[in-house]
Amino acid sequence: MEHIHFMEWKDEVRPAVRSKREEFHYMGYESVTDEEIWNCVLAKLKKKKEDPRLHTLVDYILSLSLNDFMTWLTIQSYKADVKK
Repeated sequence: MEHIHFMEWKDEVRPAVRSKREEFHYMGYESVTDEEIWNCVLAKLKKKKEDPRLHTLVDYILSLSLNDFMTWLTIQSYKADVKK
């Protein structure tokens, strides 16, 4: 399923992404970027079968745990190594 609405809402949810980045920075993970958080949330939502809704996207951003984010980041790192 294509989540076109999520790309259209990227600017609207930017404050939530920024807030999540600041939370991670506060916990000592200062290299985390907005784009990494955005890509992590999109990857998580691509697995869902439901129709995309703005409040769902905001909920996924704000409820993203550091553990889930770091797991996603590790998997992305492994995938990049395999492509080399």
